[in-house]
Amino acid sequence: MVQQYQSPVRVYKQPFELIMAAYARRFPKCPLIPMFVDSDILSQSESKDGSVVVTERRCTIDVEAPRLLKRIAGVEYLYFIQKNTLNRRDRTLRIEVHNETFSSRVIVRECCRYTVHPENEDWTCFEQTASLDIKSFFGFESTAEKIAMKQYAGSIKKGKEIIEYHLKELEEEGVNHIPRWMPHVEGGLLSAVPLSGAADGLPGKDLANPTELLTSSNDGQ
Repeated sequence: MVQQYQSPVRVYKQPFELIMAAYARRFPKCPLIPMFVDSDILSQSESKDGSVVVTERRCTIDVEAPRLLKRIAGVEYLYFIQKNTLNRRDRTLRIEVHNETFSSRVIVRECCRYTVHPENEDWTCFEQTASLDIKSFFGFESTAEKIAMKQYAGSIKKGKEIIEYHLKELEEEGVNHIPRWMPHVEGGLLSAVPLSGAADGLPGKDLANPTELLTSSNDGQ
């Protein structure tokens, strides 16, 4: 049976751009999330005008599971693929996650969305849904399901704490406002905007990094 999970809509009373700067600080790994061991960028692309960024990562997760179960499963870590689609023009971030490890035995799907609050454009909404379908897991289907439910419940609470922690960090660094993205105007015509920040201009770095994604004077962020 497929288990469905959905968290209540969470509202942050900060603008989307500031929330994105806080969110980006959890990569490539975050000490505040012990189970989130590491992440590597698999691919990254941007639209011609720089308004849409698609980033795909491979995340290494250390699930809190009994040692015996890990030994039977033959793994120490689990690997998940995360696809982030950031639309800076529409001010939305869509996060899609699925498991790479045991994908023939367990199907995990998660979708998170950051959007602008419908009644206040300076607030940000967060929604999170997930589904779990355990087809077979070495005879430990019930145990695996309970572990997954516990992890999911914990991640909902932890996610809020981490955003708030990094928002406080930004505030202490003097970052209280980040301008919204605007198409770059040159010679009276709209032109494409490079996503990498003016500070380094390196195209190969993580475009979700706030110093590149949000603070460049060239791209209006």
